[in-house]
Amino acid sequence: MSSIHQSHDQNAALQAGMNTAKATAIHQQPSAPLVLLLATGAGLSVASLYYSQPMLGILAKDIGVSNLQIGYVPTLTQLGYALGILLLAPLGDRHDRRNIILIKAGLLVVALLAMASSHSLGILLMASLAIGLTATMAQDIVPAAATLAHESRRGKVVGTVMTGLLMGILMSRVVSGFVAEQFGWRSMFVLAALGIALIAVAIWHGLPHFVPTTTMSYRALLASLLDLVRRHGKLRRAALAQGLLAMGFSGFWSTLAVMLHAEPFHMGSAAAGAFGLAGAVGALAAPLAGHLADKRGPELVTKLGAGLTAVSFAIMNLSPWFPPTAQLWLLGIGTVGFDLGVQSTLIAHQTIVYGIDNGARSRLNAVLFVGMFIGMAAGATLGSALLAQWGWIGVTSMATVTALAALAVRFWKLPAGQA
Repeated sequence: MSSIHQSHDQNAALQAGMNTAKATAIHQQPSAPLVLLLATGAGLSVASLYYSQPMLGILAKDIGVSNLQIGYVPTLTQLGYALGILLLAPLGDRHDRRNIILIKAGLLVVALLAMASSHSLGILLMASLAIGLTATMAQDIVPAAATLAHESRRGKVVGTVMTGLLMGILMSRVVSGFVAEQFGWRSMFVLAALGIALIAVAIWHGLPHFVPTTTMSYRALLASLLDLVRRHGKLRRAALAQGLLAMGFSGFWSTLAVMLHAEPFHMGSAAAGAFGLAGAVGALAAPLAGHLADKRGPELVTKLGAGLTAVSFAIMNLSPWFPPTAQLWLLGIGTVGFDLGVQSTLIAHQTIVYGIDNGARSRLNAVLFVGMFIGMAAGATLGSALLAQWGWIGVTSMATVTALAALAVRFWKLPAGQA
């Protein structure tokens, strides 16, 4: 009888412990307004990378350069972002993330205003590089959200912030296309600078300070990135696969405005930006991939995402055999598909990478995104060259091949014992 009572007491204690843990988890969650602030900050900062894309045709005409030369604008922006993640993101483990976010926000405002006042290709390119470097504040905001959230609900909080980031990427094209056509392209960058300034004030008031997690020197932090790449096969495969998907993603978006500006469409920047609405459908659906990754595993989601991306770009290869109106429908359908595929795969890759080493989450995230944005920079350059040489079919063919290569990487079996 005593054993029954003992068992009952143990169960009661266990249940009480679970209830306490649950209450603690709820208590440690960042407030809904703070999560919304972080999601908005991530979205606005990363949007700075993409404002130029729908108006490249207008930019080329206004500055007086060729379509090939103006293609270096998104290339340098993406390259700057990759360099910023590599050289600056690891500092989040060494210094107060709140201070880093605020410093980058101030510098991003300056870079955006420099972009707005550019009158030559050289100034435009330097400002583009600076925007890429400082827009990495988004990659400080996401780890900040993960740190504020209790482990039991970290995925939900990070997923919400990532949704804001993805929406910033896609809706930036809609907004910039409209603003550029109605008020001029310079107005868009002034408006973007104002948005970053306002979000910086809100973050200054609402975001708490963070305690550094390491005392490693800057050189040691950078060296640890290479060590992580050497030791973890899962990290290498995630960075490579996401980089390959990013090549096609960036190649498409960096050339779409130029393609639509030419025959047979003769469409302005607003039309190119409107395709961001189709991409936003994919971004909104992408959080479902996180739920599927929890239930069936992130490995499956990476394969499904890469496969959907390849099929979506392959559909666009059929465009030359259809009239212009049907071509636009194919573009819209393909855009929804490949954006969903790319964003779903990214969320799954983050799930894989964050599980490798909890103590190095910022640096693991840096490696993943460096691979991704190197792919984006390469895709922007290659896409512009292919469009000039082979037309739109060259761009979509490249994107199809890189998506298939990413799918092959995901099916490639790691050696036994690789972590």
